[in-house]
Amino acid sequence: MNAITDVPGVLVGHHQRLGEGWATGTTVVLVPDGAVGAVDQRGGAPGTRETDLLKPENLVQRVNAVCLSGGSAYGLAAADGVMRWLSERNLGFPVGEQPHEVVPIVPGAVLFDLPRSEWGNRPDAGFGYAACEAATTTVAQGTVGAGSGAVVGSLKGGIGTASERVGEVTVGAIAAVNAAGEAVDFKTGRAFAADHEVDGEFGVRWPDRLGAVHGQRTDLNTTVGVVACDAALSKGEARRLTVSAQDGLARAVRPAHSMFDGDTVYALATGTRELPQQSGSFASAARAGALDALCAAAARVFARAMVHGLLAATAAGGVAAYRDVWPEAFGPS
Repeated sequence: MNAITDVPGVLVGHHQRLGEGWATGTTVVLVPDGAVGAVDQRGGAPGTRETDLLKPENLVQRVNAVCLSGGSAYGLAAADGVMRWLSERNLGFPVGEQPHEVVPIVPGAVLFDLPRSEWGNRPDAGFGYAACEAATTTVAQGTVGAGSGAVVGSLKGGIGTASERVGEVTVGAIAAVNAAGEAVDFKTGRAFAADHEVDGEFGVRWPDRLGAVHGQRTDLNTTVGVVACDAALSKGEARRLTVSAQDGLARAVRPAHSMFDGDTVYALATGTRELPQQSGSFASAARAGALDALCAAAARVFARAMVHGLLAATAAGGVAAYRDVWPEAFGPS
């Protein structure tokens, strides 16, 4: 499906409110069987939850979900609803003898979309719970979930996803595209990461003309996302995936990781496929090489996910979408 849910065991759900003073939402990446988690945070304005827990030296190894939300710091409340949904199903870190005695592990990150809604309209715990209820292997893209009020530079942002295979391992990403930088060369209408396209996946004919936007923008943003794979990785190895995914983000927007962004990428490694194993003097180098191939894929899929989020977005909150500025890109060939 060219989605993060191509990684077995990964589900995605969205919940949003659009219209009548609302343009915001929440996206949840669920791993009901758990996954090794990691995080990489860049930029000067982060809004995050449970990032210290994911450091390799700390106790908990596996997480149950990642919550991505609009609403700036207010939107961190959406993760409370994710915890409630998981706890009702006895999913979490065991802290007692009874099946229900668990603490769900739900890292999260928020993006700044407050100007898109009337003041006071922001995601709460109900958004996170509803996103879990909606979780499936089919991933809606564009102005949905955490991408509902997203803006990338001068254009409407949104949710995008992509995946690829590296040998027997699947690597996928989902991004809520909401950056201070631009994702498009306005002199041509071509996305900066257009060259990452695989098999015509973007479905557009890139224009070659100047684009003009007369909309609302803000320099308070933040792109948040998740990169996942089905390889068996340690927390330290999983963090290498997030570092590389941030490189993909930097390919897709210019500038990236500014003082006004809090770009945060989480990793999920479900662990169903072992990396190639060797014995002897070069065993560690062989594993590092296999991990390096996954990291290169992480950068590619995250950049592609960001282009999908840009192209799938529709106007909301007074911000024009790419398709409004260059409609001919979507016309008949």
